[in-house]
Amino acid sequence: MGLNISLGIFINHDILWIYDKHILDFIMSKKIFITTPIYYVNAKPHIGHAYTTVVCDVYARFCRMMGYDVKFSTGTDEHGKKIEHSATKLNQNPEEFVNNISQLFKDLLPILNISNDDFIRTTEERHIKTVHHFWNKLQDNGYIYLGEYKGWYDIRNEAYFEENELIDGKSPLGGEVTYMVEPCYFFKLSAFEDKLLKFYEENPDFIFPISRRNEIISFIKQGLQDLSISRSTFSWGIPVPNDPKHVVYVWLDALTNYLTVNGYPENENQNNDEYWQNTLHFVGKEIVRFHALYWPAFLMAVGIKPPKQIVSHGWWLSEGEKMSKSLGNVQDPAKYCKLFGSDALRYYLLRELPFGADGNFSLNNFINRYNSVLANSYGNLCNRVISFISKYCNNTINKPLVETGDDINFIEQVKACINESFDNIRSYAFHKYLEKLENAVTLSNQYLDNQKPWLLRNSDIKRMEDVLYITLAQIYNITRALYPVIPISAKKVCNSIGMDCNVNSELPNTVTVRTPEVLFPRLDTNDISKFDVYASN
Repeated sequence: MGLNISLGIFINHDILWIYDKHILDFIMSKKIFITTPIYYVNAKPHIGHAYTTVVCDVYARFCRMMGYDVKFSTGTDEHGKKIEHSATKLNQNPEEFVNNISQLFKDLLPILNISNDDFIRTTEERHIKTVHHFWNKLQDNGYIYLGEYKGWYDIRNEAYFEENELIDGKSPLGGEVTYMVEPCYFFKLSAFEDKLLKFYEENPDFIFPISRRNEIISFIKQGLQDLSISRSTFSWGIPVPNDPKHVVYVWLDALTNYLTVNGYPENENQNNDEYWQNTLHFVGKEIVRFHALYWPAFLMAVGIKPPKQIVSHGWWLSEGEKMSKSLGNVQDPAKYCKLFGSDALRYYLLRELPFGADGNFSLNNFINRYNSVLANSYGNLCNRVISFISKYCNNTINKPLVETGDDINFIEQVKACINESFDNIRSYAFHKYLEKLENAVTLSNQYLDNQKPWLLRNSDIKRMEDVLYITLAQIYNITRALYPVIPISAKKVCNSIGMDCNVNSELPNTVTVRTPEVLFPRLDTNDISKFDVYASN
């Protein structure tokens, strides 16, 4: 089960959105801190990075829409052996290399229409200050000692593994491993076995989904070894305080970015910080161990409470295969935004992949869902109702004085769909959230087809106006519910009826409309190859 955010109750004339009250203490302060992982800059961003970022953005917009004070951060992870190696291959120094790739990640944010509040780079002075302070706290508290590391290291994923964890000679993450012997500093991870298990027991929702929680608990019960937290065979990293021959292990460096964003070390008492108390880290399944095991142990060691929840998702495949530069199947999100708009890509990413599972990115599926849902169903509904009002009602309609049984039934059915959709977004079932809203759109189209306002125009003008007003009210409710996913299109619809997506209000008794532009022009499925060429160039 996901994290049930209790948002209380707020009422619209046509809809009542209700949330569980028994966990109202989750966000008493009405503040929440939402983070993407910071992305490793060994290569330019792909559709997997876009997915995580869009998920966080949708959740952040949803919370803001409900009146929450949201802090939302993303950024780039820029140190480590792999970065140094990648820069050398291009005859660049590491600083030049990370500046170029980090900028690509930053440039992607407005393309995807991401509403982040901060973008953190681990090469920034503010972050280096955080890492040094955090290291010194670990050392002062007796959790760091100098030793020698002997074992297997996955350079691609910057991770250490025991012999019994290797699979066919590779790391569990699929990377090539190298046997290493080097002096390094260790963190006393073994001292946290019982503390971590107790923490998971007392906080059963800390790791989502439960399958990832079970994996972490199983791993800990096999026995924890102390963790190497410095490297001495290369120099591209943050120097260890008072021992510059070592650089800080990239994952200790990276994880503390969340503290940097939240004002650490100046804001050292994170336990009393209202954002930190309600922190959600969204991560891919391959880095759950770092976030759900190492990170809480590091934080416990310096006296900071772990975040509220680690939320893990699956991987995107490309036409059935794992994305790889060597296979030439890495999907560029910027290309899809250029071709179809960011709203269309955002919708597809959340609707196609059940959160937590792996999914297949298919151009054919993308175009089919675009046409069937966004163009034909939702876009056409908005366009034909508002255009009809503009053309046959002189741009203005009034609220019905009386609603029929069919009207009331339709309104209640849409209300139920939206309530269920919000239940799903609170538990991170984003695909079901959108499925329920698709059902609401279908109900609206069916109501319109059954009531036939185009025939009522010749027989009962008042009834025609009533039907149009009632349908428009549901379009507004559905559009507001869709706003976190398709903010550009939702604003266009709301603007065309003189409303605001972010304001909790009902349609006024008299509504004046403006003819909307076409939201999602239909794509020609007979010419998919054209899009495929554009998307791959």
